[in-house]
Amino acid sequence: MTKVDIQGLPNAAMEDNVRSALSLQNELGKTLRPRRLRYLLQVAEGESRRALEPFGYYSPTIHVTRSDRPAPADADNGEGADEAADNAGDNAGAVTTHRADDQPLTVTIRIEPGAPVRVRGLDLGIDGPAGKDAAVAGALAAFQPRKDDILDHARYEASKAQVNLALLNHGYFDADYGSHRVEVTRAQLAADIALRWNSGIRYTLGDARFSQTPAPIIDPHLLRKLVPWQPGEPYDEAELDRLRASLVALDYFGLVDVQAAPGQAASGQVPVNVELTPAKRSIYTVGASYGTLSGAGVSLGVERRYLNRHGHKALAQIDYAEKRKTATVQYRIPAFAWLDGWYTASLQAADEQTAYVNSRRLELVASRNGQYSAHLNLVASLHVLRERWAYSSLTRPVPSFTFASFVFPALRAEYIDVDNRMAPRRGMGAGLTLRGGKGGADGKATFSQLLANVQWFHGFDADSRLIARGELGHTFTRDVLNLPPSLRFYAGGDRSVRGYGWHEVGPRISTGAGDYFTGAPNVLTASLEYERYFFGPWGAAVFVDTGSAFEGKHADLHTGVGVGLRWRSPVGPVRIDIAHGLKSPDSPITLHLNIGADL
Repeated sequence: MTKVDIQGLPNAAMEDNVRSALSLQNELGKTLRPRRLRYLLQVAEGESRRALEPFGYYSPTIHVTRSDRPAPADADNGEGADEAADNAGDNAGAVTTHRADDQPLTVTIRIEPGAPVRVRGLDLGIDGPAGKDAAVAGALAAFQPRKDDILDHARYEASKAQVNLALLNHGYFDADYGSHRVEVTRAQLAADIALRWNSGIRYTLGDARFSQTPAPIIDPHLLRKLVPWQPGEPYDEAELDRLRASLVALDYFGLVDVQAAPGQAASGQVPVNVELTPAKRSIYTVGASYGTLSGAGVSLGVERRYLNRHGHKALAQIDYAEKRKTATVQYRIPAFAWLDGWYTASLQAADEQTAYVNSRRLELVASRNGQYSAHLNLVASLHVLRERWAYSSLTRPVPSFTFASFVFPALRAEYIDVDNRMAPRRGMGAGLTLRGGKGGADGKATFSQLLANVQWFHGFDADSRLIARGELGHTFTRDVLNLPPSLRFYAGGDRSVRGYGWHEVGPRISTGAGDYFTGAPNVLTASLEYERYFFGPWGAAVFVDTGSAFEGKHADLHTGVGVGLRWRSPVGPVRIDIAHGLKSPDSPITLHLNIGADL
């Protein structure tokens, strides 16, 4: 088997570059005639030398040797004997041929890189208006290599590309090199760089031209409201990115292509061409579920991405389980004033008939959300809630229902800054909700609530990560039992405190017929989890959760520990967890299943 052994280089990148430059490497496993082998050994030194220059090493010492076993004594006296003699005459190494009279051969290339070439002189700059542009100046300030640094050509080319990109992103489409030269003095191990740009003028942004193919589905006048610039403003690629993100967020189009057209510029204004291809109009969803309290269930849904040329949307969804049922309808209208977002009206009806609670709820919500920045979304909403409930364990055989109606506003801020929303490995997500209002059975109950949650992700490598989660909530009210169950805080179960049942961590009343969990005015939970993937999309996790829903100032923390199976499925992460609560020695083992994105 052919082998080329490269020795003496300080890092794998240099070795890989040398190996890729060697003609010998292309002949591995082939039958080589003596003349061909001699030629490859002769050129190996020059190829290795040139392969080291991009790393700043121009004066290496290179030795190419070869080692092989002599041909057997009974080898034929023809061409095979000549080849054996040739092989014995050269002091070099290993190429294995596939002829019976050939012997294993190893080529060894020993390299002493020597001292590197360093930058002695650096003439770097931009002439023209871009010289005072902060973004371009930032790319220039980050340029590598600097004076006295090793002349690394890869860093040089990457830095040069970053400056060129900064010029293009800020509209200097006529930018060109005034000087573009790297001179290396080998004897002095020194390099002089002269690299200057003539920026030319900064172009301005022109009109956005919308094209919908094969046929328009949305009124172009509506889409123009998304354009974040006025014609004549200085060109900035970030404005195009913002328009592109706004169009994608609408979810009307399967393809969004936003491109500047500097070749069509007139009087320094660059038009922007926006090519749009409609997405499928309707989305149908079908799902299955199972919960220890709700039983087996199915879900059906339909969403119309666009109802009319004004971009209105509608959604209807039914979740039907043995003991818990919900029906939701929603209508959305795009909102472009101030912040990109939606005006939304939704109505949800819910019915729950579990072993310990009998409740029905009807809630109407009107909201306006807006994307304040790339990472921050704001939501303001008004809720009208009508709810009735009874705890089965206390009211059998005839339920005695409590009725309550509440009207309350809510504000929510959602911050997400992660590398991948489906399965983050870096960054964090956080939410803050403030809501409060008046109502109750007699219309005199008041409440206000504050709820904060945070998730933090840290990837150690491509196959492992650490996840930390926390939740903190407090309710200001005279008696939390005057609030309907949907407005109280609970702990326990999936994405709360694993190792305990759904909502079971917190205040409860025990009766001969069973327990019921009242919920509480406060909640505090925390979780730390480590995931590692071992076999492609398959991995495992270990975790510890703690927390409680509680009254007063002291939380009766319940802690659960467990292990889990992880699968990066085509439809999103799948998590199967087995957990055990540590609060009581006889706590049962719980099984938790979650499917979907972390955020």
